[in-house]
Amino acid sequence: MKEQNFDLQSYLTEGVEAIVKDALRATLRNPKESAFMARFAASAAIASTRRESWEAKGTHVPSYLIASITSSCNLHCAGCYSRASEATNDCAPVRQLTGEQWKDIFQQAEELGISFVLLAGGEPLLRQDVLTAAGEVQSILFPIFTNGTFLNKKYFELFDRCRNLIPVISIEGEKELTDARRGEGIYDKITGNMKELQDRGLLFGGSVTVTTENLEEVMSDGFVNDLAGRGCRALIYIEFVPVTDEAKHLAPGDEEREKIRLGIERLRREHPEIVFVSFPGDEKSSGGCLAAGRGFFHINSHGGAEPCPFSPYSDINVTETSLREAMNSRLFLELRDGGHLMEDHAGGCVLYEKRRLVEQLLNAES
Repeated sequence: MKEQNFDLQSYLTEGVEAIVKDALRATLRNPKESAFMARFAASAAIASTRRESWEAKGTHVPSYLIASITSSCNLHCAGCYSRASEATNDCAPVRQLTGEQWKDIFQQAEELGISFVLLAGGEPLLRQDVLTAAGEVQSILFPIFTNGTFLNKKYFELFDRCRNLIPVISIEGEKELTDARRGEGIYDKITGNMKELQDRGLLFGGSVTVTTENLEEVMSDGFVNDLAGRGCRALIYIEFVPVTDEAKHLAPGDEEREKIRLGIERLRREHPEIVFVSFPGDEKSSGGCLAAGRGFFHINSHGGAEPCPFSPYSDINVTETSLREAMNSRLFLELRDGGHLMEDHAGGCVLYEKRRLVEQLLNAES
């Protein structure tokens, strides 16, 4: 199935430009961050030109990459997809990519024109070597999705030196909801670290997993005003994807997703000091799911290239091939060219819903 009446490259470029524009506006009162964002805006324009050049040669390069840099985490959050898929566990990490290997991947991403590399885990702050390597690739912005409990002086100093590293702290709402999912005392710990980031003039954001239980609270003016007052300048809303039958009632349905869409439109109008991002967002407006290299793809801690974090299937490893070849793996091409990413589904994550199909494609003879 081919995409009709939809220019994916323009859609992705406009999305990057919108985020950069909003980030510039959100950092106007912070001279260091504003200066960095102005430089990054120039880098993003160069990256866009590189992607267009690759497109003309027949290679589609996404704007985003998600990198899970470790399989370790100190928390056991309720409903964690990474633990459910055993991508994160309590065993000592084995065969994980080194800091040098990740640096090579980031440099390849820079050459291809990827503008954003989202660092995840596990808990990414357990890999200071990787974060230091990322800080050296200044033309890429690295949002670091962290539970916020390992923030300390060494990281505050690193974020001050390398403004392209942006901690994005997980929060589920106010204290009661956050501690219920992440553990007692976590809310006080992360808000204390937010204060330190604010006092040091460091840019940071928040990441909210939106469920049927916290939707009203996390979309409220009270919640957003509280985070804005703490210095938060970006909020990323991620729809909860159930990984067990027992958690299905927490997943937003059509009605809730419409509330999220309208809520974010309102928040963008009323809170220009914050950048708002929704994932996966309205897939209809983006011509279907953006995974498997259409708009982004995922590299796990062992180097496997996967369609997305919620679809942990891989037929190629970046330790054995280039990043360019990995994002055009047989599995990715079959998902894209077969029209599977544009198929109708109940909502949320299409690849998680169609995981049996993904497994069939993965196991099919090449």
